[in-house]
Amino acid sequence: MKKFFKWLFIGLLVAFVVIQFIRIDKSVPEYDKQGDFVAVNSSDPEGAALLKSACYDCHSYESKYPWYAEIAPVSWWVGHHIEEGREHVNFSLWATYSAEDKAEIIEESVEEIEEGKMPDPNYVKMHAEAEMTEANKTVLINYLQSLSGQLPVNGESHPEDEEDDD
Repeated sequence: MKKFFKWLFIGLLVAFVVIQFIRIDKSVPEYDKQGDFVAVNSSDPEGAALLKSACYDCHSYESKYPWYAEIAPVSWWVGHHIEEGREHVNFSLWATYSAEDKAEIIEESVEEIEEGKMPDPNYVKMHAEAEMTEANKTVLINYLQSLSGQLPVNGESHPEDEEDDD
């Protein structure tokens, strides 16, 4: 029985070493940095900073991978989490979204923040800087809601978006 556990341990150790060679994709595709959410909506530096610290690791191409994201199988979980977050919204690609999509993203983001679902509580456990106090939530929600009022409604543009033909 002792021999069995010795070989089991050796097998698990070898498997652990081998899986370290299965790396997650951390590459960032080419994109227009001027179309990033904060670049486009920089009217409130405090709100923008909160959005970056609480949301950008999972919802942009500005992900910062912690040391444990280098160790499989944890790296796989982190990579999947970031991939899934970017599928929901990628703030780096903000300018590519339609006005309707932008309005929906802002509305859903506000709901998620109000309900305490975002930033993800599991993410906050490992990233204290992303923890949202009630005051921070209010600032971030006000920032997002102020931007939703600037979006076109039903495909119409706002007067400030129209060019002057003089």
